[in-house]
Amino acid sequence: MKKKTKWLLAIAGLILFALLAFVVAGPWLAINGIRNVVASGNYGELWRFVDFDQLRENVRPQIQARIARGIIERAGAGSTTDAIAGVTDLISKPAIDAMVSPLGVATLLRGSALVRQVSGQKDADGKARAADPLKDAKTGYVSPSLFTATVQNAEGQPVVFQFRRSGLAWKLTGIDLPED
Repeated sequence: MKKKTKWLLAIAGLILFALLAFVVAGPWLAINGIRNVVASGNYGELWRFVDFDQLRENVRPQIQARIARGIIERAGAGSTTDAIAGVTDLISKPAIDAMVSPLGVATLLRGSALVRQVSGQKDADGKARAADPLKDAKTGYVSPSLFTATVQNAEGQPVVFQFRRSGLAWKLTGIDLPED
């Protein structure tokens, strides 16, 4: 083999390795990107790391099931399924839209039950600084295109953030909320 061919193969191998390393590091880059956007307060940039349409579709059945359970508990098991489904859809749509928005995702990560205050640490304005809920997340690949980060909410129940790969980019596409 010619020396030039060896160099071209070495460069191609190096480029392929760098590309593979970027894809493998992608979920952590997305988590860090979300963390930085939330910390900066520039929530409009979350679209770079969150697929809001897929996230909304993932969260919708979970929220609707919670609302339906609440209605059944209050109205009784004899209520008609169609009536409960209609009321559930009516109630859940605004809640889902609010939750799965840049401000809603930022609130979930910054000011919700996921965030615990770090004792003794203060921001420049004197307020207690919130901990980063994804900092100590248990992370791992479920498949080559699905990555999860699991954190505990304030009650100690797991909340699973799902990141999916689309091409070379990874985005938050689902949140598995804890059962009531």
